[in-house]
Amino acid sequence: MTNRQARSAEFGAVLRSAREHAGLTQEQLAGLSTVSIRAIRDLERGRVVRPRRDTVRLLADAMRLGDTGRAALELAADSASVGKALRDVYSPELACPPMPVHTLFGRESELRALADLLGGERERLVTVVGLPGVGKSRLAQEAALQVHRRGDIPVLWLPMDGAGRTPDKAAHRPRTALANWVRPLVSEGGRYDELAAFIADRPTLLVLDGHEVTPATSPALMYLLHSCRRLRILLTSRRPHHVSGGRLLPLAPLPTVLAPGPPPITGPAAMSPLPGDSLSARRPAVELMLSYVSHLRPDLLLTDSVIAVVAEICEALDGIPQALEAATSWLLLYSLEQLREMARESPLALVDGAPSLTLGAAAPLGDLLASVRAGLPDRQADLLSAMAPLASSWTVDNAAEALGVPSARAAQDVHALLLHGLIRQFPAGPGGAARPGRFSVLHLVRDLVTGGRPSPEDAAPRLLATGAV
Repeated sequence: MTNRQARSAEFGAVLRSAREHAGLTQEQLAGLSTVSIRAIRDLERGRVVRPRRDTVRLLADAMRLGDTGRAALELAADSASVGKALRDVYSPELACPPMPVHTLFGRESELRALADLLGGERERLVTVVGLPGVGKSRLAQEAALQVHRRGDIPVLWLPMDGAGRTPDKAAHRPRTALANWVRPLVSEGGRYDELAAFIADRPTLLVLDGHEVTPATSPALMYLLHSCRRLRILLTSRRPHHVSGGRLLPLAPLPTVLAPGPPPITGPAAMSPLPGDSLSARRPAVELMLSYVSHLRPDLLLTDSVIAVVAEICEALDGIPQALEAATSWLLLYSLEQLREMARESPLALVDGAPSLTLGAAAPLGDLLASVRAGLPDRQADLLSAMAPLASSWTVDNAAEALGVPSARAAQDVHALLLHGLIRQFPAGPGGAARPGRFSVLHLVRDLVTGGRPSPEDAAPRLLATGAV
């Protein structure tokens, strides 16, 4: 048997196995896929040297193949065995994180910390934890790119939040096929040994973006680390999970107040400043929203007064990037001043009712925050409910008094809420320095907890009610 015949026979075997696993006859598969029964018979008998990609796609759709089965069929159609094809593409050139679309704002210190953790020899399992929309994936992407470029290390980037396989024309590319093969080995459980055998002793960064660790998956992650001595794992998660030997990196919302640092240069040594530079400098949330504003409304002059309004909106929306982007999308209809009033009255109405101009298919932030709140233990949920109505900052002793519990117990729950990102240290004092021991519930979370969140279809009427027309 020639190599060509062997490859054709291999695709036929993969197709026949997938069809039988789906419980279909050749006639049934022909009817569901619109591929002729004669063509299916020829494929399974190895008579077709190179199946057309459209034919492979129709067959895979008809059999409702999952990620692993589809990747296996696609790779076999490319005249190579799955194992050989994956070994061939497993290289720093093809196994790499997705390239960023936007500049990373205001995460210099967090990026340094994460890159140091991933680049050292001691830490091999790191979890970036924070609220939905806070920028965990973007930070992980930048850190993974640094690891990839500096060490020439393959990066397996796997979105684990239900995004599924790539549906566009890139689905047949080796890089995508690799990700589609690896993802179910992790998400379906019980198949980590197959992934461990594939990685073996090769240096690799495995990024599980949006992976919620459970008691069942934690031992599997440790098995991977023990089996693959040069493997590092980076997780992003909405909830803090303490995995043995792992390190948590909490990601707070972007600062909305002046970040510590040297004052802006003034006087003869300074270049001619742009309007508003002194108000936006060293305020990452403000700088990020201004970038959205300038792209959506290039006709809007960024004067001091405009930037001051943007700063107030950022404060009301807690500096959460997804919220800032959602609010900015209203600028085609409403003024910044009108958006500021809505953000003050009901920030979730402003964010969840935003038109999907720039966010694409992103889930409403209110729904995501509600899911995080629903997953809290009763003690932490009670603490959040007790402190959310307070407009001013509070201390651990205030929380203990409100709940009638010892301060030590309240401190544990305050710490847990900080890790979740639902509360933040209350900023005050020169340079925006945090006042030790004082906290506040995020405005968006307060709106959710106190029942101020309307349904998305009510957002536009509430904007009308505020005079935002």
